[in-house]
Amino acid sequence: MADVPTTTTPPAPIVTTTLAPGTTVLATGRRKEAVARVRLVAGTGTIVVNHKAYDIYFPREALRLAIRAPLLLTHQLGKVNVIANVDGGGLTGQAGAIRLGIARALLKIDGAYRPALRGAELLTRDPRMKERKKYGQKGARKRFQWTKR
Repeated sequence: MADVPTTTTPPAPIVTTTLAPGTTVLATGRRKEAVARVRLVAGTGTIVVNHKAYDIYFPREALRLAIRAPLLLTHQLGKVNVIANVDGGGLTGQAGAIRLGIARALLKIDGAYRPALRGAELLTRDPRMKERKKYGQKGARKRFQWTKR
């Protein structure tokens, strides 16, 4: 067989599309039991979660980095303000929901962001949920101890 050269095209550079002043982009993100309603508006890069600064609302740096990930990837960090209302779940689920909401909102701004966001797995909703407790058992998987006599 002849060696066939494989050509892989590098991903296209991200064109930084700016959001027009006065326009608002809405999106919803979900993770576990958390639901986030995210608004992106043109601004200076402030992120507000439930009427608080996101660095006060999320004490762990890993959660703050997860929220900033779509903005860093698309070079929109200092160009848009993020206003998020999040409900349900814990802090990790809420951060994941906000991250998905921001990624979906950025996709509405410019469809050219899709390959980069898809490649970083920011557009995939995490399907893992808590398994329900079954009747006659101690928990979702744990059973009562079996006794012979």
